[in-house]
Amino acid sequence: MAIHELFAYLCVNDTAKAIAWYGEVFGATEKFRLTEPSGRIGHAELDFGGTTLMLCDEFPEYGIRGPLSTGATSVTIHLHVDDADAIVERAQKAGATLEIAVQDQFYGERSGSFRDPFGHRWNIGHSIEQLSTEEMQRRYTEMMKPK
Repeated sequence: MAIHELFAYLCVNDTAKAIAWYGEVFGATEKFRLTEPSGRIGHAELDFGGTTLMLCDEFPEYGIRGPLSTGATSVTIHLHVDDADAIVERAQKAGATLEIAVQDQFYGERSGSFRDPFGHRWNIGHSIEQLSTEEMQRRYTEMMKPK
């Protein structure tokens, strides 16, 4: 079996608003959407610079709920960009909740994280240095030593 692609598929409480928000903050463009007669969006796809993000509204009758309804998320989406500071600032201005301020990280990125208005966690980063896995582990071990 060959795997050809892997897509993040987010369930949100208002897909139309999420499409607009992801467009404003990340510059994502809508590829298409499938809308029920009721107005509920069953499927939408956004283009994130050549990468596809899939979205849908909640379908509680099938147990499909977004993080605002469940009160939690177990997934973090890591988006590698040219300027993490600018994206996180733009996201905050558009209503995101900052979780971790953008800062230089031990693994060679400058990154920070926020929750979007739909409850999904995003980690936004850009590269500041290229490191070997061994160097990242050394730094991580040092950082995790009890003080």
